[in-house]
Amino acid sequence: MKARIKELQKKLDVLLVAHFYQRDEIVEIADLIGDSLELARKSSQSSNKNIVFCGVGFMGQSVKILAPQKRVFMPKIACCSMARMIDDTYFDKSIEKLKEYGINSIFPITYINSNAEVKAKVSELEGVVCTSANAAKIMDYALKHNKKIFFLPDKCLGQNLASQNDLKSAVLGLDSKEKILDADIICYDGFCSVHQLFRAEDVDFYRQKYSDILVAVHPECAPSVVQKADFVGSTSQIIQYVQKLDPTQKVVVGTEFNLVNRLRKPYNGIQNTFVLSSTKPECPTMNETTLQDVLNVLEALDRGEEYNEILLKEEVAIKAKRALEKMLELS
Repeated sequence: MKARIKELQKKLDVLLVAHFYQRDEIVEIADLIGDSLELARKSSQSSNKNIVFCGVGFMGQSVKILAPQKRVFMPKIACCSMARMIDDTYFDKSIEKLKEYGINSIFPITYINSNAEVKAKVSELEGVVCTSANAAKIMDYALKHNKKIFFLPDKCLGQNLASQNDLKSAVLGLDSKEKILDADIICYDGFCSVHQLFRAEDVDFYRQKYSDILVAVHPECAPSVVQKADFVGSTSQIIQYVQKLDPTQKVVVGTEFNLVNRLRKPYNGIQNTFVLSSTKPECPTMNETTLQDVLNVLEALDRGEEYNEILLKEEVAIKAKRALEKMLELS
């Protein structure tokens, strides 16, 4: 099957792209693997006319936005639970609620885990997109505008960025009007279903079991977890951090299981890399795509019976592109 996939890739001028959280069988055969920022940038800059993207829907959209001349297909258009928590209608209602509170001047930042319509809405308000890898840089840029920041959809990333900058945060719909008015960063009430599995008690458990263990987590984790960690970073940053450690150093990682499992290389038969969860933190939608799905979408393209192609309204794509390009410029 892998040989047939490679044969069709060459014939159809296809770049096969996979996010770090994909199954091992997908990562092993992909031409390009990475986190959201790396994949958006490199995929859009590739010379291939066709992209087959193994990930979740908003990721395929990001490539299409940045490179509209390319044809982007997904073996499975899987949904990101966080991205599904907000759409353009919920965005508009959030802005209306802020105006009801008397907040008329905001700078919106949308996490890349959002659909193209939301990115377009953010662009209309002169806002920008961020990823977990560049969120700190984007926040520095946003703070220069001296406006209240509306961060969406991930409340945890927004709250963690606020703490990092010694700023006050509040969550729209959860916190009181008074707290919203007092906040520097107002967060939308969204979250990652996988990273919500990690608890501060999990960190305490590993610290008690191994006194010298290091803790590395993703910034989508709850603030109570992030505050206890030794390192906080995106998927690519976590990989770099763990790989640079002395092989004898014990480390526990709080992010999606597929990625952590690939980092778990025993040293002299002793396991030194652990998963920060009592349950398997596996993203169900990232695990939907199989090798058979990849082969199926390539064979359909070869027959001229394409499906799962990412198509966007021109107006939405143009607006969303401004916010994405600004992100890349600032990164």
